[in-house]
Amino acid sequence: MRRARGLISAVVAIGGVLAGITPASASVPPSEGARQGALTWNSCHDATTPALQCAMLDVPLDYAHPNGTKIKIKVNRLPATAPKNQRQGPILLNPGGPGDSGLWMPAYISGKIPQDVASTYDWIGFDPRGTNASDPHVTCDAHYFDAERPDYQVSKGTSQAWLEKSAKYAADCAANWSWFLPHMTTVDNARDMDGIRRALGAQKINFYGGSWGTSLGSTYGRLFPSHVRRMVLDSIVGPTITWYDHNILQDKEHQRRFDAFAAWTAKADSIYHLGTDASTVERKYYQVEAALRTNPVDATPAHGKIGPAEFEDTFYGGGYNFLRWPQMATALSAYLTKNDTRPLRIAYNRYAAPGADDGTFPAYNAVQCTENNWPRDWQFWKKDQAKVNAIAPFYTYNNMWYNAACMFWPYQGNQDGRLKITGKGLPPVLLFQATEDAATPYPGAIAMHKALPGSKLVVQKGGSFHEILFHGNSCLDDTFTAYLRDGRLPTGKGFVAKTCAPEPDPAPVYVTPSPTAMKAEPGLPATDPQVIHGIR
Repeated sequence: MRRARGLISAVVAIGGVLAGITPASASVPPSEGARQGALTWNSCHDATTPALQCAMLDVPLDYAHPNGTKIKIKVNRLPATAPKNQRQGPILLNPGGPGDSGLWMPAYISGKIPQDVASTYDWIGFDPRGTNASDPHVTCDAHYFDAERPDYQVSKGTSQAWLEKSAKYAADCAANWSWFLPHMTTVDNARDMDGIRRALGAQKINFYGGSWGTSLGSTYGRLFPSHVRRMVLDSIVGPTITWYDHNILQDKEHQRRFDAFAAWTAKADSIYHLGTDASTVERKYYQVEAALRTNPVDATPAHGKIGPAEFEDTFYGGGYNFLRWPQMATALSAYLTKNDTRPLRIAYNRYAAPGADDGTFPAYNAVQCTENNWPRDWQFWKKDQAKVNAIAPFYTYNNMWYNAACMFWPYQGNQDGRLKITGKGLPPVLLFQATEDAATPYPGAIAMHKALPGSKLVVQKGGSFHEILFHGNSCLDDTFTAYLRDGRLPTGKGFVAKTCAPEPDPAPVYVTPSPTAMKAEPGLPATDPQVIHGIR
């Protein structure tokens, strides 16, 4: 795309860093020459799961130079307990992101399936390179998401502020991590997975991945098909779509989910008093957002204020998990009918408030910005995104600014980016997809199924969870368990091998604030440990 013109001088100055001029204060890569290490397991000292073991694995920074600089990947495992002659090897787990930690997954997923099956596998979690407990841990601007952020809406005159903020973020990453950023692609992470396989001494691995984890798993299968035993992909990223176009699909699907939330709320007008039709409920949502532009709400001392940007971040998660709808509707109702901001504060602190920098956002950018040639011209973004916003105003500009660092990212179109995915040499792959998933829209599953001719596609028609397994739907979970138990696959002969029904909508209830709820940490309640794992 054409270079951006007419941007502020600060952005132009930043371009020098992005072109490869690295300040003297830049971080220095680790020492070179160390051999790739083995896994030395020690207790993770996890009180809830005492059997959980942890280790660090040395892997090459650059797989083109395997004897050069090494980095470390944090790995954990929940060992198989079945008799040795019944064990089925390691199953590697990834929740998506790109960049989310997988260390929570061994205990969680193994606990969601029958123990006679779970006990036959070594459950392996890991932190992707550069994130969380892996070493080094990439940090760019640790305060990038601090509240109160500029308004997402272009009509409010904050575009220049966001352009500066996004360009500075990209520059901060380049200044300190120029030696690392080009080596954080999906291909690099897939090669790390094979390093884990070799360190485990396994000829073949099993794999479960959700969201971006489906891109990671399919990339691993493309690179190392002979090392795949079984593979499950849940909530699927299309294998050929560009990340820019994928975000546009997300915008349209999030609008559909917001419309569904508004219609659900309207049916419960006797509880929420926000209107008896969806359009009225949506107007009430934008009424609250407008009020927060003038009078932002205090969140907590650690999380600043809830302005319009923080408000939008609190609500878009309903497109990932519709069990949030009662809390969302309560927040709107309390604000408008009772002048009570407590439910909004609870929802923000629980679902949207920034936590400690875990390296996920740098990894997200390093994967997505590097694997495609993104538009570099702000005028193109402005015109193109306005067309999307005209039909999907709920999420478009929120999503645009979340991804705007790609406009300035120093490494684009890496030849080792997204590979052409094929099923050559792979065993049958089991695919799961909900038709109403907003984060990884249904067309991605269709494209992946076509790219993997031997795969079997299980569709939850009308379902909307992002990552649809392990929510108590026996039709889905039993299919997963059968495949892990003995490789059994759905027997349907059509394009869709099996169709499952969706979960019912949540019961509308006014969520009364409590003192304990006000102290809730960011993330989902303890009853659902899955944070929004997956493509934003």
